Amino acid sequence: MANMRAFQDAVSCWAAGGPGEPAGELAVQLGLRTAVLLEGLSDLAAVEALATRRGRDLAAEGVCVVAMGGAMSVGRYAGLLGPPGLGLRLRGLCDEREQRFYDRGLKRARVPHRGFFVCVADLEDELIRALGTARVEEIIQAEGELRAWQTFLRQPAHHGRPRHQQLRRFLGTKKGRKIRYGHLLVETLDPEQVPAPLDDLFTSL
Repeated sequence: MANMRAFQDAVSCWAAGGPGEPAGELAVQLGLRTAVLLEGLSDLAAVEALATRRGRDLAAEGVCVVAMGGAMSVGRYAGLLGPPGLGLRLRGLCDEREQRFYDRGLKRARVPHRGFFVCVADLEDELIRALGTARVEEIIQAEGELRAWQTFLRQPAHHGRPRHQQLRRFLGTKKGRKIRYGHLLVETLDPEQVPAPLDDLFTSL
């Protein structure tokens, strides 16, 4: 039985220059109709966590979530999965500062922009602002990282920055931390706190 992880792996291999046939065959077996393009694994963790919270079985809906490994890869992935390639409908999230890469890549792949929703800084920033900095610090403490957070705050480079910027930077200072907190922050959200770009993405699926 084909599974979504196998398809994601096949797409990554294809994007890196490997054969496209395995991804194409799995797309048919899985009945895929939509691919959600995300910049990284922390975004993927957040999207999968929200799908679980909302009782959405994306695989059963024919939706695959793909982490591209950076905004500059959007043209490549859009070409492989969109109209020039597998012909899937494309959706996704985009950081505001990366829009130029999306504009060029999506235009080249003949993909409409309306299915891509913009985060002001990035998804972590959207989640931190939605929850509030005090609640995020409570999550950090509950995860046993209070000492690491306090050590981070004592570093001169971070003095004077707004709290939400400090928190966003902290989440990116250790490998795997952004992925873990991408999941945790979404799990903590009240239903009405889901950031607009993330909520709009799910509405579009």
